[in-house]
Amino acid sequence: MSQSAPAPADPAPEPAPTPFHRLADFAAIPRIGNLALSPDGTRLAVSLHTLDRERKKWQSALWEVDPQGRQPARRLTRSAPGESAPAWAPDGSLLFTSARPDPAAASSDEPRPALWRLPAGGGEARPALTRPGGIGSFTVAADSGDVVVVAATMPGGSDPAVDEERRKARADAGVSAILHEAYPVRYWDHDLGPAAPHLFWAGQLPAEEDPTGPAPVELRDLTPDALPPNGSGDDVALSPDGRLLARAEEVPDGPAGRRNRLVLIETATGESRVLVDDPLADVHGAAFSPDGTRLVCVRESMSSYAEPPDYTLLLVDVAEGTARELTAGFDRWPSAPQFAADGAAVYFLADDDGRHALFRVPVDGGDPERLTGDGAYSELQVARDGSALFALRSGYDSPPVPVRLDPRAPMQEPEPLPNPGTVGELPGTVHEVAATAADGTRVQSWLVLPEGASAESPAPLVLWVHGGPLMSWNSWSWRWCPWVLAARGYAVLLPNPALSQGFGQDFVRRGWGEWGEAPYDDLMAAVDAAEQRPDIDAARTAAMGGSFGGYMANWIATRTDRFRAIVTHASLWNLEAFTGTTDAAYYWEKEWGDPFTEPRRYEQNSPHRYVDAIRTPMLVIHGDKDYRVPIGEALALWYGLQKRGVPSKFLYFPDENHWVLTPGNSQVWYETVLNFLAEHVLGEEWQRPELL
Repeated sequence: MSQSAPAPADPAPEPAPTPFHRLADFAAIPRIGNLALSPDGTRLAVSLHTLDRERKKWQSALWEVDPQGRQPARRLTRSAPGESAPAWAPDGSLLFTSARPDPAAASSDEPRPALWRLPAGGGEARPALTRPGGIGSFTVAADSGDVVVVAATMPGGSDPAVDEERRKARADAGVSAILHEAYPVRYWDHDLGPAAPHLFWAGQLPAEEDPTGPAPVELRDLTPDALPPNGSGDDVALSPDGRLLARAEEVPDGPAGRRNRLVLIETATGESRVLVDDPLADVHGAAFSPDGTRLVCVRESMSSYAEPPDYTLLLVDVAEGTARELTAGFDRWPSAPQFAADGAAVYFLADDDGRHALFRVPVDGGDPERLTGDGAYSELQVARDGSALFALRSGYDSPPVPVRLDPRAPMQEPEPLPNPGTVGELPGTVHEVAATAADGTRVQSWLVLPEGASAESPAPLVLWVHGGPLMSWNSWSWRWCPWVLAARGYAVLLPNPALSQGFGQDFVRRGWGEWGEAPYDDLMAAVDAAEQRPDIDAARTAAMGGSFGGYMANWIATRTDRFRAIVTHASLWNLEAFTGTTDAAYYWEKEWGDPFTEPRRYEQNSPHRYVDAIRTPMLVIHGDKDYRVPIGEALALWYGLQKRGVPSKFLYFPDENHWVLTPGNSQVWYETVLNFLAEHVLGEEWQRPELL
C-alpha cells in the first residue's frame, strides 16, 4: 500500500518592506521605556518591551547600554513577568520592580510586584522588599542609598500582617464594595480605594555578602494617615543624603475639588511640614539640588473660566521654605526639572514649536537656553561629574532611543547610542508644514508622506487630531502611529491647533473654553493648505482622532461633509454628561463652568446638539474601562448615528481603557480603522476583520 507524500508546508511569507506594512510585524517591534544612569556614569539601563512567546501581552526586560556608545547593548534580566523601573544604588547594584516569583520562597500564591536587586558584580537578582499589596514604585537617595517605596495599603494596615489580614477578610467575605466619603472615586482606568498608596521608609538595603541572603527589612510607614490621592502617590523625591523626602500631597480645593501642595518629611522621625502651598496652583515634580539645600519644582497655576493654566519653575530654599520663580517670563510650560551636577543650573523639558525640547536655566538668573533641536526628549539623566546628560530621544523619524548630550551646547542633534530598540527604514518621509488661520495665526503641522506620493500619484489624506487638548504632536507614538497608515499609501497630517502647548500662552488662550471655534478653524486651515500640495489627493480625505482628538472628530462631523470618513476614539460627545461622569469633573468645570449655572459653553460646543447635521460615515471606538471619557459618551453617539441612519460602526473593547494597550486588541484597532478607511476613502469593499 503506497503512502501519499506529505503536503508541502506553507511557504514563508515574503518579507515586508518595513515592519509597518504588516500589523503583526509592527506589534513585534521592541520598545524602549525607562532610562537610568549609574552614579559613576559608566552604566546605563533601559527597559525594553517585547511580545511574549504567545504574542498576547507585552513583556519587559532590562538591558544595559554603553554610555560611551562603543559597546553593543546587552540583556541584564529575563523572566516571564518581566522587570521595569530600573534605578541604580550608590553601590552599583541595580534596583527594579518585578512580579517574578522568589526562587527561595515556598509560597504558591500569585507573586506580587516586589523590589528586586541585581548585584553590581552580576549574578542572580534577589528580592529586596515586598508588601502584601505589592510595591508600586520606589526612589533611591543618590548619596546614602536609602530607599523609600510606594505601596497600596488598606486603611489601618501599616503593619503588613494587618494589611494582609484585612485583604483576606474582604476576599473571604466576597466583598468588593468601596465606601467613599470624598471625591473622586476613580482615576483613568482603576477604582480608588479601599487601599491607598502609602510611603514606606526602608533605609539602606542590607549588604549582599551574606550567603544565606539579606536580612528582612522592616518598612516604616511615613504616611500612616494619608488620604487616598488621585493617582499613584509616586510624585516623590529623596534628598541625596536620604534625610528629607519631598512629596506632592493632594488636599481639598473647594467642594469636590483637589489640588497638590509640596510637603517635606523628615525620614528619621516621619514628621512633616508644608513647604510650598499655593491656593491658586498645583505644585509638583520636585527635585533636590546636589547638596540638598534647595529643590526645584513645577508650579501649575489653576485654570479658570477666563484663563488656561500656566506653568513655571520654582526654586525653593529647603530650610527657609522661601520660593522664587526660576522661569519668569518664559512663554512655554516647563516640566521634569533636574539640577545640574554643580547645582548652578536647572535642566527641564518643554514643548516648543512642535518639539519637546531640553532647556537649561541658571539658578542665579538668566533666560532659559534650548539645548536640543528636533525631537522629543524624556527620562533626563544628569551625570554626577557634570560631563554629560542622557535622555531618551524620539520624533516622527524614530521611536524613543537613548542619546548622550553635551550639558551646555545649544540646538544639539545627538546620535542614538547602540540600543535594542532602533527602527530601520520608514515607509515614507516626514515634513514640517505650516498654514495661516483666519485670524492670521500660524498653525504648525507635521505631514507624513508615503513612498511614491507625487503630482502624478497623489496620496489620499488623513487628518489626525491629537489628544489632550493641552498637548501637541511632537513625538513618536505607538498608539497613534502615522507610519502604519503611510505603509498603506496614506498621507497623514498631524496639526497643532489652538489649545496645543508649545506655541505660547496666547495660542492656548485662543481655544480656551471654545473648543468648537479656533481649534476647528485651525484644523480646517491646515487641511486646506495640505490639499493645495500636488502630492495630496484632495478628493480622498478622512479625519480621525482620540480623546480631545475624538471630540474634534465629532465636531468636524457636525460641521462639514468634506471628509469621506471619520474615525472617533474615546471621544467626548455630550459635554454636560461627560463632566458629570469623568474621573476629575472639577478640572473641566474650571474651563467650562458649572453646567447648571453657566451653560453657554456646553450649549455652544457640545457636538451632540448638532447630531442631525452628520452625514459622514463614522467609526466609533471606545473601551469600557475608560474612566477619563466614560463609555456612555460612545454609546450615546452610536445610538444617535444609528437612529439617523448614518453609515457607522462601533468597535467596542470591554477590557481596554482610554487607550488600547494589549497587542491583540491594538492590532484589531489598526485593522478595523484601515479597513474602514479603505472602504470609504479608497472605494474598496468592506472587509470585516477576521477575529471580529
